[in-house]
Amino acid sequence: MSEPPSPEAVREPFSAQGKRLGVFVISYNAELLIQETLRRIPEEIWREVEVVYVVDDCSMDETTRKAMDYPDPHGKLAVFRNRVNRRYGGNQKFGYQYAIDRGLDAVVMLHGDGQYAPEMLPDLFRPLVDGDADVVIGSRMINRRDALKGGMPKYKFVANIFLTWIENLLSGLSMSEFHSGYRGYGTRFLRRVPLWDNSDEWHFDTHILLQARQAGAAIRELPIPTRYGDEVCHVNGISYGLNCICSALLFRLHRWGLIRLNRYDIAPRTLVESHKLDDPYSSHSLILRRLRQMKLQGHTALDLGFGCAAIASALAKEGVLLDGIDRDPRAIAESGSLFRRTFPHDLDHLAAIPLEGKYDILLAADTLQFLVDPADALSRLKKYLVKGGLLAVSLPNVVNIQTRLRILFGRFPLHHRGLLEEQALHFYTLDGMRQLLVRAGWQVEETDVTSFPLTLVFPFLRRRRWRIPLWICRGVTLLFKGLFAYQGVLFCKNPNEADLL
Repeated sequence: MSEPPSPEAVREPFSAQGKRLGVFVISYNAELLIQETLRRIPEEIWREVEVVYVVDDCSMDETTRKAMDYPDPHGKLAVFRNRVNRRYGGNQKFGYQYAIDRGLDAVVMLHGDGQYAPEMLPDLFRPLVDGDADVVIGSRMINRRDALKGGMPKYKFVANIFLTWIENLLSGLSMSEFHSGYRGYGTRFLRRVPLWDNSDEWHFDTHILLQARQAGAAIRELPIPTRYGDEVCHVNGISYGLNCICSALLFRLHRWGLIRLNRYDIAPRTLVESHKLDDPYSSHSLILRRLRQMKLQGHTALDLGFGCAAIASALAKEGVLLDGIDRDPRAIAESGSLFRRTFPHDLDHLAAIPLEGKYDILLAADTLQFLVDPADALSRLKKYLVKGGLLAVSLPNVVNIQTRLRILFGRFPLHHRGLLEEQALHFYTLDGMRQLLVRAGWQVEETDVTSFPLTLVFPFLRRRRWRIPLWICRGVTLLFKGLFAYQGVLFCKNPNEADLL
């Protein structure tokens, strides 16, 4: 177990500055050390933080009972015990999700076996409180000689340096150490990254640092003391090292655009989804191609749930006058300059949006499945389309072959994007899309389908010389639409105004 750091110059008193902070004490088989670790947390931390929570990962000893028996005069100690062993990474996921759910602003992870000095908590919290960092790492390797003096075995010392060098080389980071378990995170950062896509094993720590690199997060390293003592190491070093190298290599391939991994798909939507226009058979490209038949200069369009505004950006270059509706403040901040007017409203309350006049084009690309009552919204939209105007709709085909195969094997995986988006309220087949529009009173004039988005999985296919796989995929999709169509694209007119008048 580590000892308190040597006395240094007197620090300024620590203050949370009104931020809501938490100390996450990750624990496994730490009954002999947990109370001593809690005792060593500085008084100023107990005073300033909102909660100190111990998460026991289904220990085989009395870690939970020892933690619950710890005297808690501040009334800030919470103790949890996992019903099953989640492993090191899985336990972190629970701990960080708890911080997010509780509404904390920042959290620092402290090991319950005292491997890392609790006395350093004020130093790790300060950059998070001051807003100078999104991620703070307590590094034992900033002063390498101190690591050896503190008892780090030489083989671990050499392995740490070697692995960190490889991970820095492949990731583009310049960390002194990838492998410290003394870490703090702003919950704003934790909300941005797909934590639950990371490993449940020890290389979770590598995954989240690579996510920080991908997200452009501010990372700060601080020196911490090193001392190896009586704590038990549960890490299989060879397996851990190989997993770290493999993770860094896959990250590099993702950065090169040779593969796509959900774990690192965390760039702003303007950088990710706008690439749909690089695929000639994506829903965005098919919609834009059809709209260009209308002599767009001077036309007006209303984009419903514009998100990354990829189609809107292309239409603006064609001289279209745009209005947009989106409830996401970030989408409005990033893309609002494309529009004459933006309405920060929920499409479920269309009647409350102060729209004026009518439009030549209505865009509902990848939007309707998120509405409580899409049929009602479609019905209300008819009055906003001019005679002879066009409504363009795209929706995912839930019975695509990949979904069928997953369901066949007992899985119904929801993701943050794709066919089964976790926020979607409705799922449609190609026939179901048409029925939705017809029931709402629209006349479906044209339909098309998109192929599997190969350019998202293999971004190098965006280059023109690699288009042959896209052509083959497109041909197969057109032959077997119900099975291989990834999305349906429908172009509609209002029969009440387009034909009956």
